[in-house]
Order: sequence, then structure tokens, then C-alpha cells
Amino acid sequence: MTNQLKLVTKTSMQPGGLQLSRLVQGYWRLSEWGLSAQDCLSFVQSHLALGISSVDHAHVYGHPSCEMLFGQALKLKKGLRDEIEIISKCGIIPSQADTIGHYNFSQRTIMAQVENSLKQLGTDYLDVLLLHRPDYLMDADEVAQLFLLLKKQGKVKYFGVSNFTASQFSLLQSRLDFPLVTNQIEMNPVNLSVFDSGILDELQQRRCRPMAWSCLAGGAIFTVDNPQSMRIKKELEVLVEELNAQSIEQVIYAWIMRHPSSPLPVLGSGNIARIALAVDSLSLSLNHEQWYRVWCASKGQAVP
Repeated sequence: MTNQLKLVTKTSMQPGGLQLSRLVQGYWRLSEWGLSAQDCLSFVQSHLALGISSVDHAHVYGHPSCEMLFGQALKLKKGLRDEIEIISKCGIIPSQADTIGHYNFSQRTIMAQVENSLKQLGTDYLDVLLLHRPDYLMDADEVAQLFLLLKKQGKVKYFGVSNFTASQFSLLQSRLDFPLVTNQIEMNPVNLSVFDSGILDELQQRRCRPMAWSCLAGGAIFTVDNPQSMRIKKELEVLVEELNAQSIEQVIYAWIMRHPSSPLPVLGSGNIARIALAVDSLSLSLNHEQWYRVWCASKGQAVP
């Protein structure tokens, strides 16, 4: 760990609104890490010491439930809940023996999933609730009514979405008298579609900051042996030298954060050393030409 680790500070998700840590710790793989409750508590305390206070969950993550495992760790230290911001998601109905997986934003479904998350986590409230993936049958008025109820009951402080298009985001926002705080979207050098989709333009227009998931493209840049990944990796390795970075992971995080919508990367590692490296990426800054070199490497061509 370096002396730069104190760089992680809180940042506003929209003017005068919710504050989250500049990096978010994702817990979607917690059930795969093989941690005891005490080990999990130690991990939470370690990333808190780096300034990462915001944690990302969803009711569908993990078998056993990652929210349950995290809740067991929270119980071990009184007051720990007050030191963190818990983000969770709802709206996915997993496949079962007699039903296919689908999305459902009905009031009954959202309420039941929120109640389940609160129970699993052992908390009275969520700092942020996100609609996990767009439900094409979403009734925006119905969702807005439930958001107001959850807010009034004190079960959820802030609301946002995940994987929404610009128009889907705008539709839901039109029914609310308070701002959605984020759209959690996939951002990485492998999948560049987000830059042409209008999502980031919509968020910039509303001065609402995205959260970026799958920043490392699920490891594809490191493990997939295809022309695109090889081009990206080669360019990132050059940038490691130019930026005096420690790893290409750091350059990827810096590349994502360079976008003027100021995304908050969601980290997926359970290795605190890798988390510390991600923290150090906050000190890196790419210029225009360096950013576009990664874009061109991904595309396999120069800009038009």
C-alpha cells in the first residue's frame, strides 16, 4: 500500500445530493471468496480504511446469498452499518423449476425483494435501491408510487436504476419529484456501446453520475486470446509506462473515470491488495489522445 491511499473521498452523485465513495466495493462474488463472517468483517474494515465506504449488492447475488453473508459480518461490529452506504438492487425474478427468469417491477415484487434484502443484510434501510435491469412492462407511475412509499417508510433513502437506456431513465424520472441518483451501467474498453447509446449524454445533462460495472470486462482483457483483447492489452501496457502506473487495471479504471460524466467504478475483487491498486488509479490522468488510443485499439481502427 502506498501513501496515496487516502485519495478516496466521498463525492456527490448529483448537486447537493447523496454522497458515495469515489470507488464502490462490489460484493456480487462474496459467496465465492470462501470468507468466514470474521474474514468478511476484516475485509470490510480494510477497504473502509482506504476510504471505500460504499458497497454494492443485489438480492440475486450468490448462493448462498451474498447479502446474507455480508449481514452476518455486519452483526459482528456494532456501529459498522453507520460507516457504510449500502446499495442494493431489485426487479429480477430468477429461473425456477416451473418459471423462466424474468423482470418484474410490480409494487408487490419490489416491496418483497426490498424486505428480503433488509432482512438478509440485517439493516433497517438501504442507502440506495436500484432497479436492476429494465422491465419492458414497467408502469412508471406504479414504480414511482412505491418509491415514494419506501422513502416515506424510511426503508430506502435514495433511488436509481441499472442498465437503463436514456429514454427509460428519462421516463421514470418524469414521474418523480426527486432525482434518481445514478444509472449503473457496463463500462470497459471491450464494450464501447455505452459511448454511443445516449446514456452518458442523458446523465451529463442531468448532472447525475453513473456507476460503472464490469470495468475489467469480466477479465476478458487478461484471459481472452482474441485480436481485440490483444490490441487493448498491448495499448494499456504502453500506457502503464507513460503514466507510471503499476498495472493495466489501474489504467482501465483511470480510462473509465476520465469520462466527463465522472463514473464511479464498482470493484469486484476480494483481494485487498488489488483494491489498494485501484485506489491508486485515482492519481492517474489520461489526456485526450491517450484515451482515444484505447478506444482505437478496441475498435481496431482509427477514428473516422
